[in-house]
Amino acid sequence: LHTRGARSGQPRSTPLLYTRHGDGYVIVASKAGAEHHPAWYHNLRAHPDAVTIEVGGRHIAVHPHEAEGFEREELWRLVNDNYNGYQVYQQRAGQRIIPVVLLEPA
Repeated sequence: LHTRGARSGQPRSTPLLYTRHGDGYVIVASKAGAEHHPAWYHNLRAHPDAVTIEVGGRHIAVHPHEAEGFEREELWRLVNDNYNGYQVYQQRAGQRIIPVVLLEPA
């Protein structure tokens, strides 16, 4: 994941596990169940037009969309099928609801 720093504006790169969903990619702001969202999530929200991903050596411009409601439930099941640790992370996170973000090609 390539973003621009929320405050600094500097380029940031973060390796993340992703799950394919149609033409898009689903990422999870779990931070292993920490109390606070990961920095990349804040960067993505601050500069949504400056987000790209690198998959298989290709750079792809994407539009991030935070899933909510039924869509989040559906994507949460999908990502947990790919990696069953997310449910443990949600338990560790306590009151923080872990964001699920769909990255759709621009």
